[in-house]
Amino acid sequence: MKAVDSVLIGAGQAAPSLAVSLAANGQQVVLIEGNLYGGTCVNVGCTPTKTLRKSARVAHLARRAAEFGVMTGPISVDFPAAIQRMRDKVEASRHGLVQWLEGTENLELIHGWGRFEGRDGERFLISVNGEMLSAAHVYLNTGTRALTPDLPGLDSVPHLDNASLLALNECPEHLLIVGASYIGLELGQIYRRLGARVSIIHRAGRIAEREDDDISAQIAEFLRAEGIEFILNSSVTRLAPHADGVSAELSDGSTLIGSHILFATGRIPNVERLNLAAVGVETDKRGFIRTDAHFNTNVAGIKALGDINGRGAFTHTSYHDYQIAWAELDGQQPDGQWLDADRRVLSYAMFTDPPLGRVGITLAQARERVQQGQSILVADIRMADVSRAKEESETDGMLRLIVDAQSERFLGAAILGIGGDEIIAVISNYMATGASYRLMMQALPVHPTVAEFFPTVLMRLRAVG
Repeated sequence: MKAVDSVLIGAGQAAPSLAVSLAANGQQVVLIEGNLYGGTCVNVGCTPTKTLRKSARVAHLARRAAEFGVMTGPISVDFPAAIQRMRDKVEASRHGLVQWLEGTENLELIHGWGRFEGRDGERFLISVNGEMLSAAHVYLNTGTRALTPDLPGLDSVPHLDNASLLALNECPEHLLIVGASYIGLELGQIYRRLGARVSIIHRAGRIAEREDDDISAQIAEFLRAEGIEFILNSSVTRLAPHADGVSAELSDGSTLIGSHILFATGRIPNVERLNLAAVGVETDKRGFIRTDAHFNTNVAGIKALGDINGRGAFTHTSYHDYQIAWAELDGQQPDGQWLDADRRVLSYAMFTDPPLGRVGITLAQARERVQQGQSILVADIRMADVSRAKEESETDGMLRLIVDAQSERFLGAAILGIGGDEIIAVISNYMATGASYRLMMQALPVHPTVAEFFPTVLMRLRAVG
């Protein structure tokens, strides 16, 4: 048996940085990974999809070249070349991560599936590849994977998730996507621009239904303009093989034929290999590990970081988990002022083109708070009225700011449009200061930018009814 200070299981976005920090602080650390270092983000999430998104955007702009006075010949996509570019970026990113970890003193990497085997007094026993480890502290960062619904006929047809879609070497002729949330919409637009016909089936009456109605409608409008078909208020009830690929029977009795079918219907936590019962770690009904605001499980000495704790399904929330955990472990949490997972304000982006940047509450949530007696102000501007957007012929979308009338603090923002995924950080970072929106109104912005309109938009604040 090998005794160490800390064992980390899973090398997603929280564990590598935490492992290096612990090792640099003098601990003997073991990091166990059963699949690919870097987790979802590096291998089948952010890195590959944003790389492929760029190829898709270039193709899209090339098709629009005449709008800008640029003459081109017929536009075609070399799909295998775009895929190889994506794979090269993924490999380089993963290789860089592994090199960094392997070069860290006091840190040992083990490639295998780690699982709890019980306790030895105050220490935890973890087995991996037939070896037994003993550790005083364990950090879980095993993430999530795609959820594929159990449908009649599922086993009779090839079906895809976000990972297996990226493994294709040829562009689908007609891609059916089940689910119109962030992953389904992003991938749908990417593959449409790369040459696929795309049909998206969604159970609700509108896409991206977590967003406000008007924002959802605008996203649907520009995706439809690119030729994406939406079948709303519908679900797949049965699958069957077809000469052209797959036949999907829908809830209204109709049938949709596609060459491929992708399920973008949610995520489930990777907990089944951990043998959590051996040490008594509790999960919720969906399998996510229960934690407090500092990611402590119900078992002292075990923390759960990243997607597996259900406190955020994003790379940046996983990395922020590391930052919160390390600030506490390092003793540098200033007078309790460092954010914890209960108090942080969630921000995220949907990387359609144009993208949606979001932080805090929606207008619909603001209205609910108004019904409870809170006084809230909101202001909007269309991207069609923003100089930079007009100059670049990127006028889809809008900008929305929401503030608390009494404290004058920002409560939320939505930026659908050119640069929205980057610009949202202006608001999310500002929110972290707790400052009044009036200070932003006094700022001197750069022209011509989208962000320059923040002071102007704030002058339009009106009460939420």
